[in-house]
Amino acid sequence: MISLDQVPAILGYEFPAEFAKHEATWLSWPHKEASWPGKIESIYPNYSLFVKYLAMSETVRINVANEAMENFAKHHLNNAGVNMSAVEFFYHPTNDAWCRDHGPSFLINQHAEYKKVVVDWNYNAWGNKYPPFDLDDVIPSKIGKHFNLPVYHPGIVMEGGSVEFNGAGTLLTSTCCLLNQNRNPHLSLEEIEAYLENFYGVKQILWVSEGIVGDDTDGHIDDTVRFVNEDTVITVIEESKSDENYSLLQTNLQELKRMRLLSGKQLNIVEIPMPDAVIYEDQRLPASYANFYISNQHVIVPTFNCNKDDKALSIIQSCFTNREVVGIDSTDIIWGLGSFHCLSQQEPAV
Repeated sequence: MISLDQVPAILGYEFPAEFAKHEATWLSWPHKEASWPGKIESIYPNYSLFVKYLAMSETVRINVANEAMENFAKHHLNNAGVNMSAVEFFYHPTNDAWCRDHGPSFLINQHAEYKKVVVDWNYNAWGNKYPPFDLDDVIPSKIGKHFNLPVYHPGIVMEGGSVEFNGAGTLLTSTCCLLNQNRNPHLSLEEIEAYLENFYGVKQILWVSEGIVGDDTDGHIDDTVRFVNEDTVITVIEESKSDENYSLLQTNLQELKRMRLLSGKQLNIVEIPMPDAVIYEDQRLPASYANFYISNQHVIVPTFNCNKDDKALSIIQSCFTNREVVGIDSTDIIWGLGSFHCLSQQEPAV
């Protein structure tokens, strides 16, 4: 049972939208060879370019294991021309780099004694697929302790990439992930909704059904549907009817069209294409333009050396009049089965 007097929502805390102002972006420096087998060295230039754009408008806080990893990271970041005065390192060892899922969920309340709190969900590496994950699981509490912030422990598995927020009380997620038996098999949909409402400070949960092929997270929403403002979403569609993503994404599209926000309004739906299939070592990778990250000044979009890159960037730019859209080649990074949004977690400004 959830003790209602001890949940952030009752105390007036909310999880802001990603397009709200950030104090910082959190990252966990990539170091796990098994996540990019035979390719990890190739990801650092474009990962560092990602950091370069982040550091133009906000602090970048990076979890590293030790001084040696910090120095290794500084070497690559300096090579990319990163503004190092905006980069901070924290000796928080991790198992892997996917800070969206193991990083802290920051909630804010301007009127509370503590204006910012941390929610530390349980983390099990997407259904116990990639043990060990014990170091990743405690990252939010370490960060909370470092900054002397209250830390809430809901006690259930939840990943940041599985939830998307409009900043006005609505959360979008997918049944294929949150209702998967490898997460919280003891909880019903209604019980999961109660956790989301109480520990993210939202009032409405909207569900799509499907994820994309090749996504080892069982269908994270950040590969399919993203809020760009309170009532507008970008959603990926597959243009080729022969592609195995076509019907999955059409299902999501039809569900989005039926949704209504708390105000009663329909969603404004902006469609962007999926890139051509990215195959490496006979494995289809979860390449998606929806895995972009919204920083204070930029929208950083993964690209895939594909003739649809420019079209996707142009459509995304049309949704963000106050930010510059930047494409960064993610062809090597996606071999790790995630891209820029999966690698990052925003810390909101208060």
